[in-house]
Amino acid sequence: MSVADNVAKTADLPLSGVRVVDLTQVMMGPVCTQMLADYGADVIKVERKGAGDLSRSTFEPVAGADNPIFCSLNRNKRSVALDLRDAQQLADLKALIADADVVVSNFRAGVMDRMGVGYEDCRRLNPRIIYAVGTGFGETGPYAHKGGQDVLAQAMSGVMARRADESLPISVYPTALADYSAGMHMTQGILLALLHRERTGEGQKVNVSLYNSMLAMQMQEAAMIMMADSEVNWAAMPLSGVFDTQDGALVLVGAFKANPLRDICTALQIEDLSVDARFCNLNQQFAHKTELQRIFRERFASNTRDFWLARLEEQDLLCAPVRDLREALVDPQTLHNRLILEGEGEGQPVRFIGSPIELSLAPVGLRRGPPRLGQHTEEVLQQLRGKVATEAV
Repeated sequence: MSVADNVAKTADLPLSGVRVVDLTQVMMGPVCTQMLADYGADVIKVERKGAGDLSRSTFEPVAGADNPIFCSLNRNKRSVALDLRDAQQLADLKALIADADVVVSNFRAGVMDRMGVGYEDCRRLNPRIIYAVGTGFGETGPYAHKGGQDVLAQAMSGVMARRADESLPISVYPTALADYSAGMHMTQGILLALLHRERTGEGQKVNVSLYNSMLAMQMQEAAMIMMADSEVNWAAMPLSGVFDTQDGALVLVGAFKANPLRDICTALQIEDLSVDARFCNLNQQFAHKTELQRIFRERFASNTRDFWLARLEEQDLLCAPVRDLREALVDPQTLHNRLILEGEGEGQPVRFIGSPIELSLAPVGLRRGPPRLGQHTEEVLQQLRGKVATEAV
């Protein structure tokens, strides 16, 4: 695709004309700014000269000169490498901010202020600026200066302690829940601020944290504790669980039916346990969960996964095979949903997950491959200086 084609394609997207100065790294910030870039924003990723985003070197690259971890979070952006200890390069950053719509950062509290580009500094440069900040725990409060990280947010918010069975060991959830959810909350906040500015002309500050996002994810469970002094654990429901079959595991969710236990028993080809006094209502099912699920496990182990899934589907029960990510990536539904983006990056083929949001008039595409460190420094700064010179005339 030619540069002209890329420009024309970008002009059709909803965030075309919005310029974002992206001072983020690793995941929370980059997943936000990639979403903005996917839908047309001109995202200028400002990186440390000589080192760049930490995710460029998180794991040993498996192909090409760029790390797949970095590639997965930084498509459709331009990279500018600056040494902010240098007065002229710090001045260049401030000039970029003065010309931007949005600034995004995810440093520890106080870092941006010490560099002279805190919120009040940026408001003086650009009163219409939308200034989005992502932190571990918030910019103020007892943990404001504590290093924030996904696993810490899982642990301190109560998410890590939640498990299907109290006998199971507490463990780290292996996908970055906090980073992704906080990044999406940051995206939402920026879009809300852009709508507000469209009506009022006012910029504002957007503040999100890993900790708040993890607490918000538990809104139902939290309300039960605060309003009814009661615990709810969706993974511990007596008619739900993961069960091994002869050739793989499946998951069953016995819910949203008048008598799900009766239908499960029909599928499993056993007597109707819902008429048994031990299992006749939800309270009894909880009281005798171990015995009930032992019966389920024995039946599921007697045949294949596909056999039992077909039987469960016949009863309109919620069920699915348990797959690993490699299987999910080639699943027919994944391919049908066009969720895999692939193309040519900066000198290497790239394949990664696209946007989960589908707009009928604004399909996401790979307009720019993940940038090399500092690839667009001269281009961006020349455009900026040319614009400043023009405005001075």
